[in-house]
Amino acid sequence: MRYLSLTTWSLNRLLGPLYWNEWDEKKQEITTKIEKMPAIYTLEELPKLLKQEGFDALEVIHPHFSSTDSNYLQRVRAAFETASIQLFSILVDYGDLSHKDPVRRSADKGFIKKWIDIAAEVGATCIRVIGGEAHPDDKESLKRVSSELTELAAYGERKGIGVLTENFKSLTSTSENCLFLQHHSDIKGLITDFGNFSGVGKKNDIRLTVPYSKSIHVKALRNRDGTINKPELIGNLELVRQARYAGPLTIVYDGPDDMWAGINEVKRVVKEYL
Repeated sequence: MRYLSLTTWSLNRLLGPLYWNEWDEKKQEITTKIEKMPAIYTLEELPKLLKQEGFDALEVIHPHFSSTDSNYLQRVRAAFETASIQLFSILVDYGDLSHKDPVRRSADKGFIKKWIDIAAEVGATCIRVIGGEAHPDDKESLKRVSSELTELAAYGERKGIGVLTENFKSLTSTSENCLFLQHHSDIKGLITDFGNFSGVGKKNDIRLTVPYSKSIHVKALRNRDGTINKPELIGNLELVRQARYAGPLTIVYDGPDDMWAGINEVKRVVKEYL
């Protein structure tokens, strides 16, 4: 069955500081940059709120974890369990497995393994790993990422966490490359984000990847007046229905206006496809 889900990115201006990671080329290490945001809700408070709003699941971007301390993770896990909200995935928003520098790649892979450990402790089902930032025509990088994902998938298997990748960033910006990684690595599946495919082939890209997707990121395009492009969104959701997809329909809102208003505008359309 399909069910209603949300990503914390849809509330990114309400959940407090974002802890972004980046590579420091000079120091040859991963660093953390803090982006200040209003703390209207904590991650621990969110499951109860989402239950009241009719959601069944949440996908959390890793920069929204204010701590990786075990006590904090256990409190977050308890909040999800008490509210009967599924923590479907942690979306790791750092890492470039396509990078040619083995030092960088090794560091990024270790970082991702750490987040697999966190996903297991906090009770998540899956983790999303970025395919890479290499050019989509770089076939050697694609093969390299396939190998790295297989290693991470084996690690995730031991921890009870499914490793997924998404049509996110350059390397996996095409359905062809998404499907290559699906068929040439041991990942558990894909995430298809409506907003990350573009151009004349967008519909076909969605059609091809949805059958292998464990989550659909429902991102609506905007008209010039700020309203959602409802016909385009409905067309994408029809492809999901036709594929008999079963899993979370995760609303992704990243507009400049009131975040709950934007979420609810998309939600009214999505509810027809549950």
